[in-house]
Amino acid sequence: MRKFDTKVQYLKYKVLREVASQAWNDTLLENLLDIPKIIVPGKTSTMRCCVYKERAILAERVKMAMGGETENNNVIQVIDIACDECPAAGYEVTDSCRGCLAHRCEDVCKRGAISFDHNHVAHIDKSKCVECGACAKVCPFAAIVNRKRPCQISCKVKAISINEDNAASIDNEKCIQCGACVYQCPFGAITDKSFILNVVDLIKKSENNSKYKVYAMVAPSISSQFTYAKLGQVITGLKKLGFFTVVEAALGADMVAHAESKELSEKGFLTSSCCPAFVQYVKSAFPKLLPLVSHNLSPMATLAKYIKETDKTAKIVFIGPCTAKKAEAQLETVKPYVDAVLTFEELQALYDSRNIDITTLEEDVLDNASYFGRIFARSGGLTDAVKQGLIEQKIYFELKPIACDGIEECRIALLKKNKNILDANFIEGMACTGGCIGGAGCLTHGEKNKSEVDKYGREALEKTITDAISVL
Repeated sequence: MRKFDTKVQYLKYKVLREVASQAWNDTLLENLLDIPKIIVPGKTSTMRCCVYKERAILAERVKMAMGGETENNNVIQVIDIACDECPAAGYEVTDSCRGCLAHRCEDVCKRGAISFDHNHVAHIDKSKCVECGACAKVCPFAAIVNRKRPCQISCKVKAISINEDNAASIDNEKCIQCGACVYQCPFGAITDKSFILNVVDLIKKSENNSKYKVYAMVAPSISSQFTYAKLGQVITGLKKLGFFTVVEAALGADMVAHAESKELSEKGFLTSSCCPAFVQYVKSAFPKLLPLVSHNLSPMATLAKYIKETDKTAKIVFIGPCTAKKAEAQLETVKPYVDAVLTFEELQALYDSRNIDITTLEEDVLDNASYFGRIFARSGGLTDAVKQGLIEQKIYFELKPIACDGIEECRIALLKKNKNILDANFIEGMACTGGCIGGAGCLTHGEKNKSEVDKYGREALEKTITDAISVL
């Protein structure tokens, strides 16, 4: 039964499961130092040089599972001790160098970083090289290549560099906390803070105190996850964990689509505000365009706000594929409404920490949202919902949308808008490729996820946005 894409995810899950299990039993502090030994017993083979280093790294993973470095506000953090197996990044001379007479690479280097040995083979002095790439461009044999680490390649906003200790370093001013580096790091050296202990605490307190109820708010991309079970069993499992009830964030998406379509018609141009990583990218890279971002809260925050205004006893836990949602929940505009955020990875760990096998459970149902709210989970879905919102409200506005699938497409659209050459009046910004179904906190990633979301949308009892929000 395959639950995860990679073994790195599985290792992360084992730590989360053990931390949560100890928390349920009130033995976490008592057994804290033993957790690495529980996960990696003495005779277990590891991918590191020795079991002791593996345990040292696991101790750092345990810290991240317990909330990470509190002085660092970024939910994405580097475990330095785990980041030492990747080759040095930067420009390197390969075996293709023929020791030619032209020496164009030397001539073009303004820093004097290139020299030659007795065989006329080029060498690059890293202490002088500024990574400009001029030498690689002029080499007739393409013998000079720019080697980048997986985390650097995955980070499309160029927030990751390599520090003097040869470990990855994150520029918090550039980082949009999308988690792409978390998923792509082959050693799990970059990971996201977990708030799983906050959720355990909320549930335990609610079980002992009738003064408040813990709501599980699930993202529509849940329809493409937990593929080894049925969605209805996932919902039953949440209630068995101790959640009072389960609601669809897709209902919040319906609410946003209704409001955002009207806002678009009034302003004439708008970018979406649903993806927190996209909004953060606008703030950091295109601050002049920030007034063009929709003033609506995200579907998560919109629905959470409504629930808390309706039920004063409510505590809200959002469960989805997104690491950036953890950062969004810390914003002053969102913090009053969302009490904690879990990823699907963390939900799986939570189930298993209480020995809940969801495949044995009866099926429950979700029936809060419309087709249009549910398809927010994939690229293009938000655009379709805004179009439908205009139709249902009988707003005559010529919609010219551009659905940006991934942060690179977002960058191109924002650059064009910055130069007033964008032939569109609505930008759907999704930082993850494929939309939310490509989020770093997913159990599985793949093209099949899109079809599962569409299928889930077609199963909605409410066929229009108006029908979905009419009960509010």
